[in-house]
Amino acid sequence: MENVKDTNAAAAKADESKPVLGEDWFEEADAYIGAKLVQRGRPKAEATKKLVSLRLDQEVIDWFKDSGPRWQTRINDELRKAAGL
Repeated sequence: MENVKDTNAAAAKADESKPVLGEDWFEEADAYIGAKLVQRGRPKAEATKKLVSLRLDQEVIDWFKDSGPRWQTRINDELRKAAGL
């Protein structure tokens, strides 16, 4: 039984000498598959958009939704036209 205790003591000493890696290290670390760097998430858009809360008439929302997918993008396009952008 003494050998088991000695082995555990040696393992504990070995663990103490290892650096403790915090959450920041993992967040900043690069991920690789083989030699290829893995980019996580969507690529950054040239012109990013800002999330806002905007109250619109229900009829306006229904009209854009009924006209097909990407209705929020089309509302943005119409607002840009109205603003002369």
